[in-house]
Amino acid sequence: MAKVLMITGDFVEDYENMVPFQALLAMGHQVDAVCPDRKAGEAIPTSIHDFEGDQTYSEKRGHNFELNASFDDVNADDYDALYIPGGRAPEYLRLNEEVLKIVQAFFEADKPVASICHGPQILTAAGVLSGKRVSAYPACEPEVKLAGAEYVSLPVDQAVTDGKLVTAPAWPAHPAMLQQFVALF
Repeated sequence: MAKVLMITGDFVEDYENMVPFQALLAMGHQVDAVCPDRKAGEAIPTSIHDFEGDQTYSEKRGHNFELNASFDDVNADDYDALYIPGGRAPEYLRLNEEVLKIVQAFFEADKPVASICHGPQILTAAGVLSGKRVSAYPACEPEVKLAGAEYVSLPVDQAVTDGKLVTAPAWPAHPAMLQQFVALF
């Protein structure tokens, strides 16, 4: 079974964090959920984004999510794969140099990486998307293109794999994304 690192943060999208975390555990994989400046046992707030017919998603307060590992202890060499959820967390996580170094290490080692919704904002900041086919929440399309990637517009319940990278536009894509991600382990 694989050892997966999940980099998460305050106001991460609840479903995009919780569902893959639990699903990967249920499949028998080890998942270490970490957040910069937080330690194992601390909780982060999540948000629930929903599609209710407006021009963008609505946002509500979600659950508290308890971290099970400490960010300061992360060594990318110890993991088989990386998962990056979306929501508002990527806005500030992409400003953290240590997060970017970890992401770059996974790409340099050609390990599987999955990222959903706004998660590719971290990948663009890490400079790892050039030449890749990438899906994300539609509002991230300009950033993905500016990073040298091809933005792939998908139905909200679909995912795309390019090499060892799996991306998807939003949480309804969990079945497709997780199936493609786990196939890379």
